[in-house]
Amino acid sequence: MFVGTCSDAGKSVINAAFCRIFKQDGYQPAPFKAQNMSLNSYSTPEGGEMGRAQVVQAEACGISPHTDMNPILLKPTNDKSSQVVLNGKPVGNMSAKDYFGIQNQKEELFKEAIEAFNRLEARYNPIVLEGAGSISELNLRDRDITNMRMAMKAGASTYLIADIDRGGVFGSVYGTIALLRPEERALMKGVIINKFRGDASLFEEGLDRDSRGRRNSMVSGYQDRGRGFRSVGYEK
Repeated sequence: MFVGTCSDAGKSVINAAFCRIFKQDGYQPAPFKAQNMSLNSYSTPEGGEMGRAQVVQAEACGISPHTDMNPILLKPTNDKSSQVVLNGKPVGNMSAKDYFGIQNQKEELFKEAIEAFNRLEARYNPIVLEGAGSISELNLRDRDITNMRMAMKAGASTYLIADIDRGGVFGSVYGTIALLRPEERALMKGVIINKFRGDASLFEEGLDRDSRGRRNSMVSGYQDRGRGFRSVGYEK
């Protein structure tokens, strides 16, 4: 599972890349994101709505997109409310306060997400999960159905993606992991530093200091418009 320190860290693109890698290595992968927020949706062959990011990831897997890959879609109607799409079908509009404030309803949505995940898992392997936003939003953690709760339910090896382009990458990585519960932290297997530019060797000292004594690996990746994606791996 790929999760982030923030929104727009690059989770969707990295997820799609690993979907393609697994496909090329002979596996039968499928993407999954329990809850997505996107104004623009995609219409599946069955007529359901789902997030476009999971459509791209499905294409990377070489399979047809299905609403099981994104069972809950929130389509913003203004800055405080969204249309809720469940299993491809609109079920009504809700304010953010109502959506995140009604615990029983979120439990029902989580059950729907798990059922969609189980249907995918019965057909594909591996399932490449994607989180949403930051995994350490303390105000939303108890109502989470997308990030670490989903990772724990799936028993997923989890990799944290951080955007170095924003600055403060070590602080964001350390703080994000420190705010996790112990059982959530146990799922973390590595960190991906995304959007790195320049000489990767200048980054090694920081990686050594941050990962000293830890068993997980760190990977530095950057996007070069002229040459595409590259990555440099470090393991301690």
